[in-house]
Amino acid sequence: MRVATFNVNGIRAAQRRGFEAWLAERDPDVVALQEVRCPPAQLPAGVFGDHHLTYEPGHLAGRNGVAVLTRTRPAAVRTWDGEVLMRAPGEEHLHTEPSPPGTMARGLSPFASEGRYVEVDLADRPLTVASLYLPKGGLPAHLQKPGGREAPDGGAKYERKMGFLASFARQLDRSRKTARAAGREFLLLGDLNVAHTRLDVTNWRSNQKSEGFLPEEREWFDSIVSPRTLVDVVRAQHPDTTGPMSWWSWMGGAFDRDTGWRIDYHLATPGLAKRAVTAGTDRPASGPERVSDHAAVVVDYAEAS
Repeated sequence: MRVATFNVNGIRAAQRRGFEAWLAERDPDVVALQEVRCPPAQLPAGVFGDHHLTYEPGHLAGRNGVAVLTRTRPAAVRTWDGEVLMRAPGEEHLHTEPSPPGTMARGLSPFASEGRYVEVDLADRPLTVASLYLPKGGLPAHLQKPGGREAPDGGAKYERKMGFLASFARQLDRSRKTARAAGREFLLLGDLNVAHTRLDVTNWRSNQKSEGFLPEEREWFDSIVSPRTLVDVVRAQHPDTTGPMSWWSWMGGAFDRDTGWRIDYHLATPGLAKRAVTAGTDRPASGPERVSDHAAVVVDYAEAS
């Protein structure tokens, strides 16, 4: 079973840069997408190939949007905003289907309409798969300086992200336990906008006061992974390797120098994590071949015996 997570940075732009060719060549069974950033009526025809689409676009024009592509129609779907677009290959309808109530953990309601989370129960395997686009956040007020990349906001974006992290930890615990009670493994895929360890940022020393690598963000990551709950599959496969990176700025030749961040993850329950055979990042050979500022993170899992 081949599974990928891919922040496409806008599906229409990704299509122009070669997303369909990547999808056809890699032929994953499941794909989690983030930053689809497209109204349902404007999704490019045929861009998802032979996969069934489950899409939570959110209500922020031109921003966010998460999806899961599967071989068959999911057995069940859950999100925070109440409804999702489900579409079979070749269909063009805009009908949305309701998500069952009670699937959102306390504290997540301010984020519910932003198109950040969707999870599906696969129909052909005992597995629940979630796609997450976690807020990028910002710096706390005491680290902000005038003249930086972004105007000082008094730490508002930082506080909002930290609130999301606290609430999402509850969501993750709930979803994982619900899957276990149903006899399913659980797999969180997505752009978490946090680099967990020093191996996950090329220039970790100079980034210790950067959003995405703050001590409190990394401590939160520590709290959601363990050998008994969720396993960082790629890191388990590459325990002592810097990277493999999954995001590089478009600016300054970062991609050519491989000056990047590993912020896109497969976090799997232990039973599934043990079945990982190969895990890595689909880093293009050259900058002009990039589909997105992120690269797909692809893991092959052995089928359950």
